[in-house]
Amino acid sequence: MTEDKLQVPKKTKGDAAHAIAKAGLSAIPVIGGPAAELFQNVIQPPLEKRRIEWMQQVGEKLRELEENGLKMEDLKENEEFISAVMHASQIALRTHQNEKLRALRNAILNVAKGQAPEEALQHVFLNLIDSFTELHLRILKLFQNPEPPPNLSMGGLSDVLEHNIPELRGRRDLYDQIWRDLYSRGLVSTDNLHVTMTGHGLGQKRTTGMGDAFLKFIEESQ
Repeated sequence: MTEDKLQVPKKTKGDAAHAIAKAGLSAIPVIGGPAAELFQNVIQPPLEKRRIEWMQQVGEKLRELEENGLKMEDLKENEEFISAVMHASQIALRTHQNEKLRALRNAILNVAKGQAPEEALQHVFLNLIDSFTELHLRILKLFQNPEPPPNLSMGGLSDVLEHNIPELRGRRDLYDQIWRDLYSRGLVSTDNLHVTMTGHGLGQKRTTGMGDAFLKFIEESQ
């Protein structure tokens, strides 16, 4: 099996978007030429670097699957897998955040191994990765199995969050918005981080069935 067969497609809609944007800028009177050249010089090199790094990461993981018995010829005929790769690859070009890239890569591998939910949910979950930040993913994972601060007998879920993610201490406006995002998407079962409860309550799972399915989709399976 050659390395080329293990790489994701080299041409994506991200490349097409670049070409369209460049063509559009070139058509603008007076500033078109220089603007297009500036766009090409500033955007094209890092975009190409992202594309190559993404292909290498996915290709290496697919090679591991092949070594463990997965047939690459079967994947080439798997339309669900190809669609997932294309969808995830377009999202990957739009982010530099490692947690999101890892989630996208794991999602592709889970589809390849037949360990992903139905195709409609795959589409929904990939779009969630696209719209979420790394903090969304970290907070959701935290509240799948929350660890309250030691010796805290009463408090709010915000205390659990700030204890486990110290960089969010005192940043209530930010993490409240992230929590609203998670709740509105049906991924967590509690709408408020600031209701006072017992220490036992603070340690209770807060992810929904949908939240658990999403986390399973974006985590590396054994």
